[in-house]
Amino acid sequence: MTMTRRAMMAVTAGFAASAPLAGAAQGGPAIHVLKDPNCGCCTSWIEILREDGFSVTTERSLGTLLMQHKLENGIPQNMTSCHTGEIEGYMIEGHVPAADIRRLLSERPDAVGLAVPGMPYGSPGMGPEAEREAYYVFLIRKDGRTEVFTSYAAA
Repeated sequence: MTMTRRAMMAVTAGFAASAPLAGAAQGGPAIHVLKDPNCGCCTSWIEILREDGFSVTTERSLGTLLMQHKLENGIPQNMTSCHTGEIEGYMIEGHVPAADIRRLLSERPDAVGLAVPGMPYGSPGMGPEAEREAYYVFLIRKDGRTEVFTSYAAA
């Protein structure tokens, strides 16, 4: 069977049109994470996001370069943690639960993003949730003010 040029173009156009959909079907929102390549808790948080349907890419970043990136993108020093994500124009600092990231993307507040400062035990990637200590997820406003976005009680 031979394929006409017109039929070949139709098949090619069909593949081209469906290519973006194939990527969307494979993963949810795309988040890019800057992290220390040797950090196990960052890797655990990334795996939790992937299991929740996020499409995650990572980039190695260390020390002062990573801190400079955080500060230049509106994350106050008192809100920093070990890794920083970027998703749909928002910054995600630290061990923020996937549900809070999804809520942020749904509500679309005029803000820099979300932060879980420090590394609270039991937050995603930081040990078992059943043994979690109480912690807050903060919304960082563009003027640098912060407010509680979600609170998690101790388990």
